[in-house]
Amino acid sequence: MGTIFEKGSSTKNNKWEKDIKNIGINKNYIRESSIGLPNVSEVEVLRHYKELSDKNFCVETGMYPLGSCTMKYNPKVNELMASLEGFANLHPLQSDEDSQGALELMYKLQEALKVLTGMSAISLQPAAGAHGEFSGMLVIKKYFEKLGQKRTKVIVPDSAHGTNPASASMAGFEIVQVKSNERGQVDIEDLKTLLNDDIAAIMMTNPNTVGIFEEQVLEISELMHKNGSLLYYDGANLNAVMGYSNPAIMGFDVCHINLHKTFSTPHGGGGPGAGPIGVVEKLKPFLPTPIIEYNNGKYYRNYNMPDSIGKVRSFYGNFGIFVRAYTYILMMGKDLKHATEDAVLNANYLKEKLKDVYDLAYDEKCMHEFVISGEKQKEQGSSTLHIAKRLMDYEIHPPTVYFPLIVHEAIMIEPTESETKERLDKFVNVMVKIAEEIKQNPEIVNSAPHNAPIKKVDETLAARQPNLRYKI
Repeated sequence: MGTIFEKGSSTKNNKWEKDIKNIGINKNYIRESSIGLPNVSEVEVLRHYKELSDKNFCVETGMYPLGSCTMKYNPKVNELMASLEGFANLHPLQSDEDSQGALELMYKLQEALKVLTGMSAISLQPAAGAHGEFSGMLVIKKYFEKLGQKRTKVIVPDSAHGTNPASASMAGFEIVQVKSNERGQVDIEDLKTLLNDDIAAIMMTNPNTVGIFEEQVLEISELMHKNGSLLYYDGANLNAVMGYSNPAIMGFDVCHINLHKTFSTPHGGGGPGAGPIGVVEKLKPFLPTPIIEYNNGKYYRNYNMPDSIGKVRSFYGNFGIFVRAYTYILMMGKDLKHATEDAVLNANYLKEKLKDVYDLAYDEKCMHEFVISGEKQKEQGSSTLHIAKRLMDYEIHPPTVYFPLIVHEAIMIEPTESETKERLDKFVNVMVKIAEEIKQNPEIVNSAPHNAPIKKVDETLAARQPNLRYKI
């Protein structure tokens, strides 16, 4: 990195040296030669960055069926609301009196999330899904410490997303794995053998990571509570049940909500996430501080929570994401149920269209996503990874691959409610075409992508020695 300070070549050098000395800049940091910035017109600068942006893939470019990570369309009205001056330019250190509008929005977002999850209290602080998991695990840990119980283990299904065991482990728990049965759901009989006084909680996603609803969730809840344990709900798949069910109805005690998934805000490379956590009444005292509350006509930040796990993030969370998510909730209203309906319908439509071309992991009615396998195509000389790369040639973002781990050559597909039937049919046609290409000449698929800005690379080398200065 260079500095903006450069020596001049005129007779003013003595004054320049004096100015630098007065400012207190070390001479070692002074540039000896010109920085060499290009001298170009505004239109050339705009064209340069437009060309770079054209090389990116986003949900406005094409279909983004990224299983386990709901990547729905982000309505532009969300961005308009988040850019309002009173929101965009509000400093987080301003007083409650000067922040009533922002505090009101956060309070009402908390209330909306309480309705959608059935939980008694919400904290908006956690910065993303895994951060919400970690915060929820700390709440559970603090709860048992308050009871004087030393519970050291957390049960995690073998189909779980990797953040579940990681979050529980970071909170100091030992991980115990429960098996899935032949239908892709938690094996109740195996779960019964794991229960004892050491078990603090079970972490579950419902529907789970193979896209199937856990039909015995109420029995699981009864078993866990009878054991004195709690249930944690991973909200990554809330888009499949929103408006029809919720974690509280299923018997969960703690949950996190991925605002950047279910509620249509940018995430990944598109912006920060937000992973608020909700809890039942008995766990409310342990939530991170502050909680946004309302009393006597004023909204305020409540820090007076002596049993709280404390702050888990600077300030109060990713406020810009709150604005976007609350906008989406207000715009959709009761139509949030339609988002759920269309997401489930789209997934089942794709599953039925593809199950005779690719192996279907579990031949069950799915929820918002499903898992097929490239095992058949691997026997024909290709692989799931190659199929994913080939999709890029057809302007479709690859789905999640090789997850969940309990399915060999897994291809996890989630179309979301954003896609039309025409887009779904295009995806089906492309997947069928790729399967035919593998039968006829697998090398065409195995050498893909052919049309992307970056062609096929050595994945291992790219991961370990990335060339971040590569010129296209």
